[in-house]
Amino acid sequence: MTTPWSPRWKEWICVSETASDTASETGSARDARDPAGAVRRRRIAVARLRDLALIPAIIAIAIVGQVVNPVFLRSDNLINVLQTMSEIAVLVLAETLVLIVKKMDLSLESTMGLAPGVAAWLTVPKGAGHGLGLLPGGWAVPVTLAVGVAIGIVNALLIIRFGLNGFIVTLGMLIVLRGLLTGISGGQTFFNLTGSMLYLGTAQWLGMPASVWVTLILFAIGIVVLSYTSFGRALYAIGGNVDAAKTAGIRTDRVLWIVMVTASVLAALGGLMLSGRLASVASAQGNGDIFTVFAAAVIGGISLNGGKGSMFGAFTGILLLFLIQNVLTLGGVPAQWIGALNGAIILVALVISRITGGKVQD
Repeated sequence: MTTPWSPRWKEWICVSETASDTASETGSARDARDPAGAVRRRRIAVARLRDLALIPAIIAIAIVGQVVNPVFLRSDNLINVLQTMSEIAVLVLAETLVLIVKKMDLSLESTMGLAPGVAAWLTVPKGAGHGLGLLPGGWAVPVTLAVGVAIGIVNALLIIRFGLNGFIVTLGMLIVLRGLLTGISGGQTFFNLTGSMLYLGTAQWLGMPASVWVTLILFAIGIVVLSYTSFGRALYAIGGNVDAAKTAGIRTDRVLWIVMVTASVLAALGGLMLSGRLASVASAQGNGDIFTVFAAAVIGGISLNGGKGSMFGAFTGILLLFLIQNVLTLGGVPAQWIGALNGAIILVALVISRITGGKVQD
């Protein structure tokens, strides 16, 4: 029986039956008997290899880093890399979900700043840290996540309900949110944050920063959802062909709403982690991070045309970027060049995507 989340149920049944009926056959005989199944199996094998495509590059960077500075492979340096990348990695996870369904959300970087900014504005005592002190400190985390939900709902309403262009909508939302944060902060930095806002950025779980564990857990959940659930298959179906997904019985609007709101909540959580680590919320928090997010997603194999890519690939993309940045830092390269590197990586990744058959979304 079909479910509203499984557009490719016939394909999965066919693959299962083929595997069962031909278990004793050789690979070549099975392919000759079922050429369509052979194509599917090759595509699955290629997809799995693509997920591992950045592993050799990561190993190469590790070797280069150790040559540049023996500190590179020390556990404290690697943990520092993981903690520094954890907040941006959560944004990469969020953007990956959005890109797979063939949408785009540029406002995630501003959500990362505004959500904890509103929480700090309302909970930091008046006269100390530029807050209003209207709510007790325990409300900081719920307020942060609630702001993320609200932003996601507005984005989804404009994009899904009214059919507006996602790029333009989220670009406008990025500007609005950035202006709101500047307005409520007066262009200053919120400090004297409550303990609940500091927790994820300062706590240690089993000898590693809590933010690292949260990021790893979220990516593990993302891998399971995309790879082993009907909801994950629905995301790929919508990104591949939304009309076909509707015909297959998927409630496409419902899935898209869930994705857009979830992405904004993840961005708010990433902002909370960053604010906790820095013990402050700057009026420019998150500005420019979307470029790093897209660079990581694209080099991690996420298609800008929707329906392709994996959560593991996205994770290796952001890990590779931050390892490169760490090597450059240890090698004494000025920080200004790191931004240029990220831009160059995006351009090269887009060219490679085009050459290998991808197509940039309009």
